[in-house]
Amino acid sequence: MTNCSIRLAGITQESFVDGPGLRYVIFAQGCHHRCEGCHNQKSWDINAGTEFSVKDVIKSIKTQKKAIQGITFSGGEPFHQAGNLSRIARAAHDIGLDVVTYSGFTYEQLIDCAKEDEEVNNLLCASDLLIDGRYIQEKRSMKLQFRGSSNQRIIDIAQTQKNGQIVLWKN
Repeated sequence: MTNCSIRLAGITQESFVDGPGLRYVIFAQGCHHRCEGCHNQKSWDINAGTEFSVKDVIKSIKTQKKAIQGITFSGGEPFHQAGNLSRIARAAHDIGLDVVTYSGFTYEQLIDCAKEDEEVNNLLCASDLLIDGRYIQEKRSMKLQFRGSSNQRIIDIAQTQKNGQIVLWKN
């Protein structure tokens, strides 16, 4: 099912600021959160951006495999396109890469959505780390690793699912 398409705001093939190690970053198009102070407002309009084949995105990631530690989904809001992004995440795992997903939703909100939307559950389960919560300009801090505001958490998804409670990532 990798011949479907996905709408993206862009791709950055090498980034050090969007998760641990050198990362391939996929910016999803479309976001209804519209956080004040968002650094990527061009990603808000679901009809903007560029349409990509999921198969071509996976092929591009494979060409970068030797240089990167993993992929990152940012936005826009990745969970608005959870199905196609979960397919890309599984392909990344298949070649030994980890997956970081940013979301304006909290983990708790995503768990609630996942009860009724299998694709949300698939992307959540395919993520190694989840950076959750809306960006709140009043809580902005340049001292935070991989986050913009202090309300956002870096959640270790595997440990959280194993323990049945939120486990924050420790690098």
